[in-house]
Amino acid sequence: MKKFTLLLLLVLLPLQMWGQKKISILGDSYSTYEGYMTPSTNLSWYAGEDGGPNKENDVISVEQTWWKQLIDKAGLKLEINNSYSGSTVCYTGYDKKDYSDRAFITRMNNLGNPDIIVILGGTNDSWANSPIGKVKYKKWKKADLYSFCPAFCYMLNYITKHYPNATIINVCNSELKEEITQAQAKICKKYGVKHILLKDVEKQWGHPSIAGMTSICNQILPLIQ
Repeated sequence: MKKFTLLLLLVLLPLQMWGQKKISILGDSYSTYEGYMTPSTNLSWYAGEDGGPNKENDVISVEQTWWKQLIDKAGLKLEINNSYSGSTVCYTGYDKKDYSDRAFITRMNNLGNPDIIVILGGTNDSWANSPIGKVKYKKWKKADLYSFCPAFCYMLNYITKHYPNATIINVCNSELKEEITQAQAKICKKYGVKHILLKDVEKQWGHPSIAGMTSICNQILPLIQ
């Protein structure tokens, strides 16, 4: 009987792993955790209890992040977490600096081969006062990509075309500029991308606490199941 049970496990476990959906994340500091990003050179905000600005935040374990909670609750497998602390969707960062080295639209081509893609961005575009710009669905010039709206259109156009088999979920943070919140909803509708506006997310030093992380996870979860 024991041999039969062991044989059954050896057969079923690979099948279960093969059927496991893979998730990739394109994000900013809200989705970082030191040692879990690709590429590893991406800056992290959450860094455990030994250092980093998270000393002002109670999240000290990767298990407490929204995306690890989501993976565990939905039975997913992490493909790639390409999140970068402080990054903007567009090329314009803080103090009007050129963030083309870290922008979402620079990193969107490095998400692996996922079944699900979760995008959580726009927070730094709002906080950094990046130009809003106008919605533009085609014929982008490089100059357009220094503003949020055309860059967000460019991003969703690319992701929907290059990851055609993936379920794409856009998550909009709470308490952003109204222009950015409204633009995300409008552009997601145009590209047929699932969209959710977060609410009731507890934050410490502007970033989700443990309770905030759990809230984010639970708000995204119904869009996956």
